[in-house]
Amino acid sequence: MGTYLALSNLGATPFEQLLGHNLAILDAWNRLELSLFTASGLDSHLLEQVRRTLAFGNQCEYCMVKAGRADTELADSRTSVAVAFAALFVADHTSITRQHFAILGQEFNDREISALCAFITFISASQRLGRICNLTEEYQLTKTTTMGVLQAGVR
Repeated sequence: MGTYLALSNLGATPFEQLLGHNLAILDAWNRLELSLFTASGLDSHLLEQVRRTLAFGNQCEYCMVKAGRADTELADSRTSVAVAFAALFVADHTSITRQHFAILGQEFNDREISALCAFITFISASQRLGRICNLTEEYQLTKTTTMGVLQAGVR
């Protein structure tokens, strides 16, 4: 079926090629993504579990097949709290209250909470862009699963 927006010649991945029609936006987007993944002070495993959680809430096939669902048995409380917050955000961001931030504050400092919130909103924006442009599983060059497997409930 293809994407709804033609892929440009600029960008290393199909997602980047959606943004490649505007080089300045692509460059800024990539710099922000790199910062969120490498300079947030948050553990890469935690960020990946949050990304996976958001992928299913945002219904981005491209993102869902990259690594499947978030791990159901999260070993540490920081990751569990971050994943729960991401799930709440994607279900209804308007329901987030001061109490939710108090719960985050039991595991994270203000710098980390700020980074986590920025990461969640950025990844959601990315996934929603992929979804609205019909960036489906066929475009995911590094997928570890398929929509068929995910829909069958097999890990």
